[in-house]
Amino acid sequence: MPSPRRRVLVLGLDGGTFDLLDPLMRAGVLPFLRSLVQKGLRAPHASVYPPKTIPAWYSFATGMDPGSLGIFGFTEPDGGPGKSRIVQSFRPAEAVWDHLSRRGVPVGVLNFPLRAGYPIHGFVVPGMLSDNPPTYPKELRASLEEALGEPLLPELPAYRGADREGWMSLATRGVEQRGRSAELLCSQYRPEFLFVLFRETDRIQHQHWAELSGPSGEVGSDLIAFWRGIDTACARIEAAFRAAGGPCVTLVISDHGHGAAKADFFTNRWLAQEGFLRFKNGDATGRRATGSRRRLVARALLLSERFGWTRRVVRSIADRLRGGGRREAVGKFFAGESSFESMSDQIDWQRTTAFSYPVPEGIYLNRYNPTFTDAQKLDTVREIRRRLETYTGAHIEVFEPKDIYTGTNLTQAPALLLKIDDLGTEPRMDFSYPDPMLRTRPGFFYGSGVHRMNGILIAAGDGVASKVEEIPRSILDLAPTILETMDVPVPPGMTGRSFAPLLGEAAT
Repeated sequence: MPSPRRRVLVLGLDGGTFDLLDPLMRAGVLPFLRSLVQKGLRAPHASVYPPKTIPAWYSFATGMDPGSLGIFGFTEPDGGPGKSRIVQSFRPAEAVWDHLSRRGVPVGVLNFPLRAGYPIHGFVVPGMLSDNPPTYPKELRASLEEALGEPLLPELPAYRGADREGWMSLATRGVEQRGRSAELLCSQYRPEFLFVLFRETDRIQHQHWAELSGPSGEVGSDLIAFWRGIDTACARIEAAFRAAGGPCVTLVISDHGHGAAKADFFTNRWLAQEGFLRFKNGDATGRRATGSRRRLVARALLLSERFGWTRRVVRSIADRLRGGGRREAVGKFFAGESSFESMSDQIDWQRTTAFSYPVPEGIYLNRYNPTFTDAQKLDTVREIRRRLETYTGAHIEVFEPKDIYTGTNLTQAPALLLKIDDLGTEPRMDFSYPDPMLRTRPGFFYGSGVHRMNGILIAAGDGVASKVEEIPRSILDLAPTILETMDVPVPPGMTGRSFAPLLGEAAT
């Protein structure tokens, strides 16, 4: 007698890392997640590069790498110099739930980064990319909000330290609401595959990594309450999913890991200093273009970090100017422009050969210079790579897309991709500081955490034996694993390798 098909629940913790989860599990903050680890499979898994939310979750969903999807970050070039747009969709590629839906398997998707839901055998409640995105079915948002007794909460706003209490409360409320939403949707639709994403984990780690990764006794009670809320919501969702009956497997995964943000590298500033990016009016390094006011403010801000009282004052001012159009306009008035978008019209596009925009990990060749020959492009790529790999201010690994991607959909890809200090140094596209390398990140910068390659994989449920794996799996392996676990053929376009045998089989 064949084994019954197992149902699969996927709980996504954006930016989840065992570096934080392990101490929280030991401290008793995450009893549900700890129970899954104790009775199931635990392993790291490697993200795609760059390890960013959009390309990573889209690669998870489709089993295709960024080179196949043509998606390399949150944004993609759109129009002329300094123009970009948010990535629109992973489609026409198909997600794992599309393959299941087409075979009559009821599916559900909650809070995945999409601009709108689309027809499927089940439901789609998008998240992240826009406020109030259309659901599928269209009337689902209204009925779900009626059942919840409140509107669906949007993505968290920009963080300000002065608003910590309200911001953390909103994050914790969002987690609790998603747990209740999933319960209601499980009862109504009885999906055999369900994906639920918690985006708040990543946002909180960006802001509070230094505190979260410190001694457990010094972590704020609001952060502990948030993580307890994550654990409780995951437990509620699994209970609701299992209530439909039949053998089940629960996967807890992340799109990438997280770690400390130690330094910043201003790629366009370096390209200008090296002569690859040129400004108008003979401004070789861009110092005149960015303005003396910006340089003076930048140096004063860095000097302020040396003294306790000035550090506190500057952090307070920076915090007040962060977020909101009027506050940011005031900041630009006093400090001057610094973003790549605002500086793009001062760049000499007839002489520039390379720049970094719109993916900060990437360096692009100048497509707006009609006299830039193919031979010159090859020489430019080789020379930039040589100089970066011998740069003494940081350890910079340089890759061409063909080095790391199997797919060849590279029209929107950077010519080179940078990985600096094993991701401890974050590449930046703006011109905020006069030197390329900012070795110590100032306290008034946004957040203390940044993405890492290794995410989490926890699997537990019917047929899954207790096992600890140390070799990272790839995030690309998850889609074929889910399909094979649910007895659905894996399409040839997926490049990952299924590890379904590690999940065993359902009892007959």
